[in-house]
Formats: sequence, structure tokens, C-alpha cells
Amino acid sequence: MAMSSDLQWRYWAVAALGFAAVLWVLGDVLLPFVTGAAIAYFLNPLVTKLTRAGLPRALAVSVLMLALIGVVILAGLLVIPAVIAQAVQFTQAAPDLLERLQQFLSARFPNIQGVEDALQGSLAAMGETIKERGAALAQGVWRSVSGVVSALIFLVITPVVAFYLLLDWPRVVKGADDLLPRQHAPVIRDLAGQIDRSIAGFVRGQVTVCLILAAYYATALGLVGLQFGLAIGVVAGLISFVPYIGAIIGGVLAIGIALWQFWGAPGSIGAVVIIFAIGQILEGNILVPRIVGNSVRLHPVWLLFAISAFGMLFGFTGMLIAVPLAASVGVLVRFGLSQYLASSLYQAGGPAPTSKEDDRL
Repeated sequence: MAMSSDLQWRYWAVAALGFAAVLWVLGDVLLPFVTGAAIAYFLNPLVTKLTRAGLPRALAVSVLMLALIGVVILAGLLVIPAVIAQAVQFTQAAPDLLERLQQFLSARFPNIQGVEDALQGSLAAMGETIKERGAALAQGVWRSVSGVVSALIFLVITPVVAFYLLLDWPRVVKGADDLLPRQHAPVIRDLAGQIDRSIAGFVRGQVTVCLILAAYYATALGLVGLQFGLAIGVVAGLISFVPYIGAIIGGVLAIGIALWQFWGAPGSIGAVVIIFAIGQILEGNILVPRIVGNSVRLHPVWLLFAISAFGMLFGFTGMLIAVPLAASVGVLVRFGLSQYLASSLYQAGGPAPTSKEDDRL
């Protein structure tokens, strides 16, 4: 006997609420497993290519995991400590930098002396806020990474989960397919394929773009000699996951520090401006079109909302699953709209519009 549509919706709603409850209660515990699953998802296409080239799957997985662990260890020894050190120095030096900025502005622009007290108070408060928020952010990130499990356990569990998921990926996919309700299996497979293409096109591509931009900004700002250039460059590149955010935040920080550090040397200030201008040109005209593609249709505002909302509700684990869920919701909403546009509820009473604007979500 076929299950009614209303009863099916109830089952799916209960499943969604159960998933949210588990994520809420076990968010920190699930973090290494979610991270391992994400790593397995990213590396699976490479494993598939190696197996098609004749390499046994176990050997292909082992080679890729060893390469990934090597890259992580190298970054942990060479890059990450320097970035963290510069970030800590920046948060500690922020009050002094802003005080010197106030003195700098007062000396070179005497017309603002009438608002000097207000400016000094605002800059001092801003500096203290940056210092306090910087410490709070560092503590929050540490708590999110460690949570219930320690950082050591996180570093051990994550690669193990990724390894076994990669090893059994075809079996996992087949098992999930076998559990699909037979009545809706073709539609679910089609939607799953669209979701996979959306996630693969955006997440895999955008992660690659972010790493390229982080390396470019950090190297270029370091060559110019900008103070805190390594930290600013890495942060600007990594937060470029949301379009324009990285260039705006990184550009404001870098140009602001350049104005203070290189005042009287317009060439160096111009070099910092040119670095971010070239970065935007590379991102918008070369990297994103070639690596991410133009068919993903994941709107930056929707992406920013998803990351903010899931990060606030479920911590760092929520931020990890925010983008896949945002892509999935976008596909499901477009599917629902297509069903509505094909329904008699929409078509009854008049002709459909002849054109429509891009409905990226």
C-alpha cells in the first residue's frame, strides 16, 4: 500500500528535526567525523582517477592520504605558526597602532583637532575591542576545535575516518542508493546529482581559489615588506570563500597599515593597492570562471547567511556543513519552483511569462 504524500512529508520532517537535534547535542563530538567525511568527499575524484588508471583503490587512498598528511605537517611546521604569531602580534599591537594613527592624523591634518578627543576615544575603544575580541576569537576557535575531544584525538580520528570512507566510498554510495524509497528513487537520484555538481563546482573550486589567493596575497605582501603581511594575506585569501569579503577586509587592513607604515613612500602604498587590484582581477576573471565555473548558482548572500546561521547555532561543525546544506537547499528550492511552475495552480488562468531573471540561490 502506497504511503500518502502527507505522511511522507511528516516522516521527512521528523528526520530533519532528528538530524538537527543530533547536530545540536553532539556537534563537537561529530567535528572530526564531519571533517573526515569532507576530506573524503574532496579526495574521492582523485582516487577514482587513480583507480581508472589501474592503481588498486587501497593503494590510491594510501598515497593520497600520505600526501595530504605531509602537506598538513609541512604547513603546520612552516606556515601556520608564523601566521598565528603575526595574528597574535596584531591583536596585541592594535591599541598602540590606533593611538599612533590618531597622532599621525593629528600631525598631518591639523583641521581635525576640533574632533581630536572624540577621535582619540573612538580609536582607543576600537583598539581595546580588537584586542579583547581577538583573544575571545582565539579562545572560541580553540574550544570549537577541541570541544569534547582533545586536539590530539581530533588529529588522529579525522584522517582515520577519511581513509576508511575513501576506501569504502563506492560501497557507501551504493548502500545509500539501496535505502532510497523506490517510488521516488529516480527523482532523488537526479536531485542528488544536481546537489553533488553544485557542491563539487563551488566548494572544491572555491577552496582551490582560496588557497591560490592566500598564497598570492601572503607572498606579494611579504615581498613589499608590509607589517603583518603574511597573516593579512592568508586571512584575505581564506575568507575569499565568500566572494568579495576577503578582498574588502584584507584590502582595508593592508592599505590601512600601508598608509601608516609607508607614509611618504607612495610607491610602496601603491604596490599594496595594486596587489589587491590584481588579486580581484585574477579572482573574478581567471580563477573563478576557470576553476569554479559559472553554472553553480550559489548566491553570495545566501552563502553568507548559511555560514553565519549554522555557525551561530552549531559552532564550527555547523560552519563545515553550512555550504553543502546551502547548495542542497538551493537545488531543492529550484526543484520546488519548477514543480510549481508546471502545476495547474500556477498555469490556470493565463499564459506563463516569456522570460525570467537568473534565480541563483
